[in-house]
Amino acid sequence: MIRKHRFLLIAIVWLWLKTYIVYKTSFDIEIESSLQEFILFINPLSFLLLVFGFALFMKEKWRNRYIVAISFLVTVLLYINVMFYRFFNDFITLPVLFQTSNLGDLGNSVFELFHFADLLMFVDVALFAWLVWKKSSFVAFERVTKTERSAYFLILTALVLVNLDLAEGQRPELLTRTFDRKMLVKNIGMYNYLIYDAVLQSKTKAQRVLANGNELAEIENYIRANEKEPDQQLFGIAKDRNVIIVSMESLQSFVINNQINGQEITPFLNDFIKESYYFDHFYHQTGQGKTSDAEFLIENSLYPLGRGAVFFTHATNEYHATPEILKNKGYYTAVFHANNKSFWNRDVMYHSLGYDRYFSLDDFHVTEENSVGWGLKDQHFFEQSVAHLKTLPQPFYVKLITLTNHFPFELEEEDRMVPEYTSNDRTVNRYFPTVRYMDESLKMFVEWLKKEGLYENSVIILYGDHYGISENHNEAMAQYLGKEEITPVDHVQLQRVPLIIHIPGVTDQHPKVISKVAGQIDVKPTLLHLLGIDTKNDIHFGQDLFAQDKLNLAILRDGSFVTKDYVYKDNTCYDKKTGLKTDNSHCEPYAEKVKQELDYSDKIIYGDLLRFYNEKAENE
Repeated sequence: MIRKHRFLLIAIVWLWLKTYIVYKTSFDIEIESSLQEFILFINPLSFLLLVFGFALFMKEKWRNRYIVAISFLVTVLLYINVMFYRFFNDFITLPVLFQTSNLGDLGNSVFELFHFADLLMFVDVALFAWLVWKKSSFVAFERVTKTERSAYFLILTALVLVNLDLAEGQRPELLTRTFDRKMLVKNIGMYNYLIYDAVLQSKTKAQRVLANGNELAEIENYIRANEKEPDQQLFGIAKDRNVIIVSMESLQSFVINNQINGQEITPFLNDFIKESYYFDHFYHQTGQGKTSDAEFLIENSLYPLGRGAVFFTHATNEYHATPEILKNKGYYTAVFHANNKSFWNRDVMYHSLGYDRYFSLDDFHVTEENSVGWGLKDQHFFEQSVAHLKTLPQPFYVKLITLTNHFPFELEEEDRMVPEYTSNDRTVNRYFPTVRYMDESLKMFVEWLKKEGLYENSVIILYGDHYGISENHNEAMAQYLGKEEITPVDHVQLQRVPLIIHIPGVTDQHPKVISKVAGQIDVKPTLLHLLGIDTKNDIHFGQDLFAQDKLNLAILRDGSFVTKDYVYKDNTCYDKKTGLKTDNSHCEPYAEKVKQELDYSDKIIYGDLLRFYNEKAENE
C-alpha cells in the first residue's frame, strides 16, 4: 500500500515534520516531559491525515492536484501563524484570520516580520507541483480499494483518540480551558485548534439566539455583590469638566522614569506624573484586539474576548459604554484617530458605543512629509486634533488614539531625540526613539490645550494601550533591564502600562503615586465617579481605583492574574518579590473569581445580554 500511495504519504510526512520543526523553532512552547514532547510531535498528524485523506475518494486526474493544493494551503496557514506569533506571541484564531479588511494597512509590519529564510517553508510545495506538472512516475496513483480507505480512516480515528486521551491526561478539562491557547496548541495541535475554534465560533453564534434576560440577572447579582463604595472626597470632584482621554500606543511602564544612554526616555510624562494621580501597578488586559481591546475595556469595563476582537465580531451589540452614558448627561462625544474609518471596524463600533462624531483619516491633512510608519505623526495628529476640539460644544468627552509608537517603530532621523538602543534586536532598539517622540508630542498637546483655553476645565487621562515589546524579545529586554533572563514574573510585570489621571487645580495640588494592583477595566467606574455619576445600576466588572477597599487584582485575558503578592501564569503561582514558584494554594482564593468574571463577561458579549439591560432601563 505504501508504494501505491507514496506521493500522498510523503506529502503527509513532509508536512508533518515541517510543522514539528516550526513548532520547535518559531513558537515558544514550554515542554516539561518526554510525554509532552511526544504529544507535540504527533498532534499535527491527525489533521493532515484527514485533509489529505479526501484524495483517496478522488479520480486520478484530480488527486495529485488536490495534494499539491492542500500542501500549499496548509503551509500558508502554518506561515500565517508564524508571522502572527512573531508579533503577538499568540496563535491566530478564525475571527482574526478573517479580518481581511485590515490587511491593506499592515504593509510595514508584515514586511518587518518577514525573513528570507521563510521561503524554505514552501520548497516542498514547489517540488511537488513540479513533479505533478512533469507527470513523473513518482506521483502515479493506483486504484484505491474500499478496504484501504477503511484502514486509512481507522488509523486516523485511533490517532485522534490516542492524542485526546494523552492530552486530557496531561491537562484535565483541556477543551473547556479556552483561555489558554498555548496549552491547547501544545496538546491538540495548531491545525486541530482551528477546527476546535470553528466549533466554538458556531457555538458562540448560537448563544445570542438562545440568550435571555435571566442570564443577565445572575451577572447583575454578582456585580452588585462585588461593588465598592467610591471615595466620597473624590466623588464628583471633576463634575461637568471636559474629558480628554489619550491612548498611548504600545507604551509600557518600564520606560517611565528610566533612561537610555543617560537621557530620559519620557521627560514630559515624568514631570506630568508629579502633577497627577499615577498608577504604577496598572496592567493592560487586552487580547487579540490590542488597541481596540483597550478601548473596549476602558469604555465598557468588560473584558475583551479570548478569540478575535469585539470590534469585529460583536460591533453591533448593545452596549452601555462611557460615551453613551455621558451623552445622556449632556456631553458631546467624539473620537480622533487618523486612520481609515473602517480600520478595525471602528466606524460601526463607535456608533454602538454612543459616539456623536468620529474624526478619521478624512478629517486630517495627511502627507508623506507628516507621516511615518502607520500614518500621521503624533505631533501633527495632536496639532490638527486641537483645531477640531476648539469647534466642539462643551462639555465634551473625547478620545485620541496615537500611532507613531507602533511596531515596527519607524522614525525619521530629524524626529529622533534619543539614540536607538544597542542590542541584536532591532525592534527593541527602535522602541526608545519612538517612545521619546510620543512623549514630546504629548508635551506639545498639553501646551496647545492650555493655549486654546481647553486645559483648565478638563480631566486628562493618559493610558498605555498594550505592550510594545513581546516576549519574543526577552533576550534584548533582559539586557536593557540588567537581568540574566526574563522570568515569568518579569514577563507579567512588563505588562504594566501607565495610567495618569490629571485634573488641573486638583491633582497638581496633591499628586499621588497609587500602587494598587489594577487594570484597564477599572477606568470606566473611576472616571464616572470623578464626574459625579452613580454607577450602582451599571453593568461593569471594574472597581473604582480610589475606593478604599478596592481589590488588589488584575485579571489578564489569558486567565493569568496579578495580586498584591502573587502572580499566576501558565497554571503556576509565583511570589512577586522573589520571582520563584510557590504553592498554588496562595493563588487559589482568586482563581475561581478570575474564571467566573471572564465567563460572565464572555456571556454578556456572545449573548448580547445588554440588550435586555437596555430594555429593562427603558421600561423603568
